[in-house]
Order: sequence, then structure tokens, then C-alpha cells
Amino acid sequence: MVDFIFDVNGLASEPGNVTVYNYDSQSGEYINMVEEYLPQGVGVPANATTVAPPVVKAGNAAIFCKDDWHILADHRGESIYKTEDGAVTKVSELGDYPAGTTTLKPATEFDKWDGEKWVTDRDAMNIAQIKVAEARRRALLAEAQVKISIWQTELQLGIIDNEDKAKLTDWLSYIKALQKIDSSAAPDIEWPEVPAQ
Repeated sequence: MVDFIFDVNGLASEPGNVTVYNYDSQSGEYINMVEEYLPQGVGVPANATTVAPPVVKAGNAAIFCKDDWHILADHRGESIYKTEDGAVTKVSELGDYPAGTTTLKPATEFDKWDGEKWVTDRDAMNIAQIKVAEARRRALLAEAQVKISIWQTELQLGIIDNEDKAKLTDWLSYIKALQKIDSSAAPDIEWPEVPAQ
């Protein structure tokens, strides 16, 4: 194909086909290459250029800006983590990773960013584990109290049978074991086995 000639105003000096490279009107990102027929006196379509984009490697994108192509990092769709709180988000724009983010995933919800890596805040994690253990202990005690309430009433009225009396004894032993649990030992707590129903 013969080189296409444009006048000083960027309009076709004569009619003919020309290869144009289309780019996004907002980001300038390369879209595709097409052959365009340009009548005499008509310029290249909007958001297109006759300058060929560079070959880009995976993880990059060609961007047309200020009459030339530039290569930007393309991390769109990748998961990144905010260094402030570890919250995950997806990259949605071209360019380097946003400030205050990392591609390193925190190992726990108690991790804090030290400028290079995530470091687990052991004190915060231990406090949370203690709270979870204490909540579990209270819930198990409440369930056990509900379980034995009818047997206690039967015992007070003197109408409990031997089988239920044995169950009541087992459940009271279970309650005592729960009451002795030290929640501050979390997560290394050996929970008592729930008695047979």
C-alpha cells in the first residue's frame, strides 16, 4: 500500500484507504486496527491514529496520549489488599497499584502492615480468641441449664426415675466442668464432652 498523504491540517490529500488504530476515548487504551476509507479532505476518525501502537507484553496496555503511545501496567481484575485494614478489592484502572495497597494477602484478620509485610497482632488475636471462648462457654452453659431444668423439677417433686437421675448427674458434672474452664487459655481449651442425650 502506498503511504497515505495528509495535508498540514491532518486531512486526506486524496481519497484512499489508510490503516488506523482505534483507542478508548476515556483511557486512551488501544482497541483495534482497521482499514478506513478516507475521502479527500477528511481526517482520521475521532479516537484513532495512524501511528501504530507498540507491542506490549502481558500485564501491560498501550495507551495513546499526547500524539504518542505509552505503555502502562495493566493489573485490572487482580486482587489487592489495603494496607490500612487488609480489606480486599479488585484493581479496576490501568497503571501501577494504588498507593496504600499490596498484592500480599493477610494471613489473619489480625494482621497489620509493617511497610513490607503483614505481621499478626498476637495480642489482638488472643483477646478475640478469649472472647469467642467465653461466648462459647456461656452458650454451652445456657444449653445445659435448659437441658436439666425438667429433671431438676422432677427431682424436687420426688418423681424422677433412676435413668433421668443418672442423666441429671452427668449433665451437672458437665456444667461443673464448663464452669471451671479458664477462657484466657484460648485457643488451647479442652472442652468437656457433651453427655448423652
